[in-house]
Amino acid sequence: MDNLRIDSHKLIYHVERVAKWKNGDLIAPIYMEIAPSGGCNHRCIFCALDYIGYKPRFLDTGVLKTVIKDSAKYGVKSVMYAGEGEPLLHKDIVDIIGFTKHSGLDVSITTNGVFLNGMVIKNCLKDLSWVRVSFNAGSPEAYQKIHRGRKGDFEKVISNLEQAVSFKKKNKLSCVIGAQMLLIPENTGEVIKLARILKKIGVDYFTVKPFSKHPMSYCNIKKGFDYGKFAGLEKSLGKLAAKDFRIIFRSHTMEKLKEGRFYRHCLGLPFWAYISAEGDVYACSAYLGNKKFMYGNVYKNKFLDIMKGKRRQAILKMAATELDTSKCREVCRLDEINRYLWELKNPGPHVNFI
Repeated sequence: MDNLRIDSHKLIYHVERVAKWKNGDLIAPIYMEIAPSGGCNHRCIFCALDYIGYKPRFLDTGVLKTVIKDSAKYGVKSVMYAGEGEPLLHKDIVDIIGFTKHSGLDVSITTNGVFLNGMVIKNCLKDLSWVRVSFNAGSPEAYQKIHRGRKGDFEKVISNLEQAVSFKKKNKLSCVIGAQMLLIPENTGEVIKLARILKKIGVDYFTVKPFSKHPMSYCNIKKGFDYGKFAGLEKSLGKLAAKDFRIIFRSHTMEKLKEGRFYRHCLGLPFWAYISAEGDVYACSAYLGNKKFMYGNVYKNKFLDIMKGKRRQAILKMAATELDTSKCREVCRLDEINRYLWELKNPGPHVNFI
């Protein structure tokens, strides 16, 4: 059982917020993704946000802390540091993570793991709900071809994960340490190798997800990759799973790539927000750079004014009534949420026969 609900959604645990949304209230996001850094030390061949250009810009720490304080007051519950760059490149990321946690927000980070060093582990792991490492090969050669980082990064990430697991166990921390692989034609032969490495390290889980092309990305991963051919891979991975090593093969999401969407518009945006390394606040990360989806900028406006403002209300209304989701990114982060909300708004027959 995937009790982390990685291949599902968690709105079922936020019934009061959902009820307010259904009543027509302007609600605070439950979750925000923030990009502390626009730069990245890798140039992954599958990168969804390559079109932004890996610009070496960083959110001002003071401005970000003000946003965090205001977010907690507004009712935001969690923040993930990730975004268009590598978050651990921000010089104050350790301070930022601690500040976020002590402001009353759950905090997590998605990283390529190269800079998940001993200092970060020692100072941040106690405050993180989870850390997820993007790890897309099981050998140095394939890793270099896919991640396109520096020679030795593969070994460095393994060493960092070993340190993180050891520190977690020694200090009996609750932080969940996981790794994620994006299954693409270039790494289909690497999955089992990586799973064995991760199991030996002792990470909590390994998830394998399908590739979906960002509408604006330059990457040339073959579209239409047939994930239906990999049922045997899921079975083989299952043999490596253990009580303390969960494997989440996202077959449900892979199946949805063939189905298409049954919801016509996007209803999930009120529950989520994105802040770029430039300070722009977006409704949706699939439209970064498109001002039509930008609420405002935290350098120019107060965060609460942005989130309670008329522009946000107008964008949410547009997404819920006009946006053609058939042109959006496939199986986006809010797909399961949108399926749930669409059914709430458009129930089928016999709903009282529970």
